[in-house]
Amino acid sequence: MEILDPKRTVAELKELRAFTADENGAQRVAFTPRWIEVRKWLRGKLDGLPVETHTDEAGNFWATLKGESEKSLLIGGHMDSVPNGGWLDGGLNVLAGVEILRRISAQYQGKPPVTVRLVDWADEEGARFGKSLFGSSACSGHLDLEEARGLKDKDGIALPDALRNVGIDLERAMDSGKELKNAAAYLELHIEQGPVLLDLDLPLGTVLGTYGVERHAITFHGQAAHSGSTPMNRRKDAFLAAAKMSEEIYRITDRHGGVCTIGSCTTKPGIVTSVVAECRITLDQRHLDKDALARMLAEARDASGRFAREGGVTVSWERLWHIEPILFHETLRAFCDEAIVATGAKTHRLPSGPLHDAAEVARAGVPTVMMFVQSLHGISHNKIEDTREEHLEQGVTAFDKLAEKTLRWIAG
Repeated sequence: MEILDPKRTVAELKELRAFTADENGAQRVAFTPRWIEVRKWLRGKLDGLPVETHTDEAGNFWATLKGESEKSLLIGGHMDSVPNGGWLDGGLNVLAGVEILRRISAQYQGKPPVTVRLVDWADEEGARFGKSLFGSSACSGHLDLEEARGLKDKDGIALPDALRNVGIDLERAMDSGKELKNAAAYLELHIEQGPVLLDLDLPLGTVLGTYGVERHAITFHGQAAHSGSTPMNRRKDAFLAAAKMSEEIYRITDRHGGVCTIGSCTTKPGIVTSVVAECRITLDQRHLDKDALARMLAEARDASGRFAREGGVTVSWERLWHIEPILFHETLRAFCDEAIVATGAKTHRLPSGPLHDAAEVARAGVPTVMMFVQSLHGISHNKIEDTREEHLEQGVTAFDKLAEKTLRWIAG
């Protein structure tokens, strides 16, 4: 009987890296020729397994091992990457799932008590068109079609046209929701992408859920004036008011936790000989608790108004994006803890700051949990992204134990 082989997963990850990376990192951007090659390679890894494969209306790839029950255990991830990305982000999830399919097929002679399905979600990263979670949000019913129709990449290619080039009709993407009809649980393994487990010297962690996000553009409106002739006490400097927000967002997180980031700052007229007339900053706020997130947003709004009044300028806000916090299923979180402990590790529960496809599946009402593997350097979306091989192998082992516990739970 074939048993689980975590070393094979690591070897396949290295194989994936060998043909999809260059000196700058991984190059597996969704809806590109390289992404199509990766999908073909993935299908090859499923050869010999009694699975049915197909691609749904949103471009998500499914491999289904039919069981005695139509109730399904879903194991998912994504093979696409950001440009110049790391070798583990996304690929680990899917290739660990391939290995678990091999183990389950062998153990149950190709007929497990429930159906087991592996999914490679399309365009988790959103690297080309700036909108993450395309395939999973279409499947969950949360894709904004009107917004998607207007998205373009840096070369001016529209998302609907790029999708059409790889055989996907945007107008039918939401039909992929039928794939979740019999879904009883969803599991996802991922590198942490941050330093929490590294700092705790722990190989694995159970994910509590994904942060809710409030993302806004804040624009301060002042008065352009000559840099040399305008006294300091007579200026209406939009940049001065905006700059005060930078320190304030740290005070806000000191009070409430979570994270806040000012990610960009643009000024007008943008010349050294003029006081800034307009300053636009982008604010990203994240928290696992929806009430705390709401308080963080309210305090940021109040602060911007206070700084505007102090500087004799005005301020306006524009919401760019929002998603509520997603808490994962408590029974599955307990299974995840048990699976980690069964490998000899101490478990630790932590939230996910980055978004993942798991959040969209959970939004669709499917019991969901994620398991994290420690990230060296606490860095991802970068060619130096890495994890110790022994931790990768331990992660695959623990994830398999989680899958078996969940399978039996679904079977009753």
